[in-house]
Amino acid sequence: MVMQLGQRLLMIVAVVLGVMTIMFVLSRVLPGSPAQLMLGGRPSLEMVAKAEAELGLDKPLGVQYLNFMGTVVQGEFGNSLLTTRPVLLEVRERLGATFELTTLAIVLVILVGVPIGVLSAVRQNSMPDNIARTVSLAGAAMPSFILAMSLQLLFYGTLEWLPLQGRLEPSILLDNPITPITGLFLIDALLTGNWVGFLSAFAHIILPLLTLTTLLLATVTRITRNMMVDVLKEEYIRTAFAYGLPKSVIYFRYALKATLIPILTIVGLTYGQLLGGAVVVEYIFDWPGLGSFLVSSIAQNDYPASIGATLFLAGIYLLVNLIVDLLYAVVDPRLRTS
Repeated sequence: MVMQLGQRLLMIVAVVLGVMTIMFVLSRVLPGSPAQLMLGGRPSLEMVAKAEAELGLDKPLGVQYLNFMGTVVQGEFGNSLLTTRPVLLEVRERLGATFELTTLAIVLVILVGVPIGVLSAVRQNSMPDNIARTVSLAGAAMPSFILAMSLQLLFYGTLEWLPLQGRLEPSILLDNPITPITGLFLIDALLTGNWVGFLSAFAHIILPLLTLTTLLLATVTRITRNMMVDVLKEEYIRTAFAYGLPKSVIYFRYALKATLIPILTIVGLTYGQLLGGAVVVEYIFDWPGLGSFLVSSIAQNDYPASIGATLFLAGIYLLVNLIVDLLYAVVDPRLRTS
């Protein structure tokens, strides 16, 4: 186990170095001058040359790369060219919004998708099974932007139950601001007893949360169902039925346990991708997350912000996969000795 952990950590370091190198090269070959972006308007050639000298863009590419690696190792990514604020501060403020949304989505997917998959497998080819498979197929095939805008039209435009977009009402930010503790508005509001802010944050997160959950539910439900169908055909499951064990014990203690490794794999990969892949949902609902920030930084050639956000997302994705690999040994003791 220790050797496996060491190998995975070395692999993570190698992957992060590769991502850093790729992002550095892309930031230098993308069209558009970062110096002109920083200056704004129509700067003169002298002003652009001075700004490039301040940014170190006038030096050879190899020297720029070494300087870049040195600053990253020290934990410095510089200031964003768009906002002139430190990149780490920008990432920290937006990471909480993305983490809150994606974590709640993956928790709901597990709590809802796994039981539905088990029920679908137990009642194979029945009406609940057909409904679950049809809904899963529709959820997997529907584009995220179509689902998001449909929910907005229904719950905001027609029913007027939920807010259209954003993370909080503007009046809450002025009258009842949420004191930042963890960066998660729902938890921070509960910790400080700010019930007005909690209700506003809860109302704003429902639609983007429902969109992500619906899209992910299809994958987890189908994987759980397919694995459960195969496990229920095993001899030890039939033996458990012959001994007269309760069906709930057989389904959730024995059969479901045998499917946990593929379910963990799907959940881990999905969660890692969600942290940086919920860009469309964040954009439609004006959710101030890290994904939308990364896309706008790349579009504007804000290379300090884009590199910093990418490295954070890559590190989190690799960390999630490492945790999933370690959980394999917890779920299946046979993997501990191997």
